[in-house]
Amino acid sequence: MPDATAAGFLATALPRLTALRQKLHAMPELSRQEVETSRLVAAELRALGLVPHENIGGYGVVAEIAGKAEGPTVALRADMDALPIQEATRLAYASRHPGCMHACGHDGHTAALLGAAAYLATTRNFAGRVLLVFQPAEERYGGAQPMLDDGLLARFPFDSIFSFHNWPGLAEGAVSVADGPVMAGSNEFEVVFRADGAHGAMPHLSADPILAGGYFLTGLQQIVSRTVDPLQSAVVTVGSFHAGMAQNVIPKEARLRGTYRGFSLAMLAHIRTRLENAVRATAEMSGVTAEFTLDGPDFPPVVNSPREAQIMRDVATTLGSQQLTSCPPSMAGDDFAVFLTERPGAYAWIGNGTDSAGLHQPEYNFNDAILTTAAELLARTAEASLQSRTA
Repeated sequence: MPDATAAGFLATALPRLTALRQKLHAMPELSRQEVETSRLVAAELRALGLVPHENIGGYGVVAEIAGKAEGPTVALRADMDALPIQEATRLAYASRHPGCMHACGHDGHTAALLGAAAYLATTRNFAGRVLLVFQPAEERYGGAQPMLDDGLLARFPFDSIFSFHNWPGLAEGAVSVADGPVMAGSNEFEVVFRADGAHGAMPHLSADPILAGGYFLTGLQQIVSRTVDPLQSAVVTVGSFHAGMAQNVIPKEARLRGTYRGFSLAMLAHIRTRLENAVRATAEMSGVTAEFTLDGPDFPPVVNSPREAQIMRDVATTLGSQQLTSCPPSMAGDDFAVFLTERPGAYAWIGNGTDSAGLHQPEYNFNDAILTTAAELLARTAEASLQSRTA
């Protein structure tokens, strides 16, 4: 089948994929709450003549497409969840759920994988199987691991896995497939400092959680600047600091939430230990009690396998003129990395446009013009990977 067939098929499907993406955009659901999203995905798969397997690792959905002959299995993955952000786009299809929006483009990722599924289910021009993995809870809780814990690999064995993320600031439709690290490993933390509380005019009656939070916020800046090799990359950021309700009251608690990032599990363990030490030292110095909690285990970095990255790059070079580009790794994270600890695979970035608002911003919107590029990249990467394993 000529390469242009996939492009032609998906170009014809673009209006439907756009409508589907915008429908998903209007009905965002947070991590572990993807009830209607998973139902819609399952219904779309049934309409393609496929059998969806639902509620895998939460609201995960999986389906298989059998090819024209027996052979290996390649998985394609998309994430489905949204973010707790109030949308500010004023689009006709803006979020109908206050305080929740698809600010990272998972609506587009889901629609693109459904587009790839439509092409593959119609043509079946491959030997083997393509596994479609619609993953919940990427933004929080790490939905990849629950899918694995729920028997994903045992029930649906696969040999390799591929995925992508839209990338604001990269030219519309341009594709970047890195060798080695693509995104950092990460974790999220919360620190709570507590004391008895007192009137602001009587500070001697209570330790001060706000002061403790300030000391901690200043001290943690030394973790990267003074304990990490300058030739390595790491990030520690506090993005939320809440304490008190009145200007003349020392509150009972101060709550700080943040994230740390690095390109190895060893780096993440180093940062985590330093954070724990900083919490203890701050509490002792300030006379408060402290509680330090993590979202869960550290997520590993996204690291492309050389063979699979090359397959994806080779496909990208045939998508159109100047489609393939190169980008440095990002300190953003994606728990697709968990799948890559089990099987080889590759993860691409597809440009959302140079004028796109940034990810996780209230003005962000997925660029529907790249749906066909994303769907074709996924579908033809699956075909090429299967062909390489059966050659």
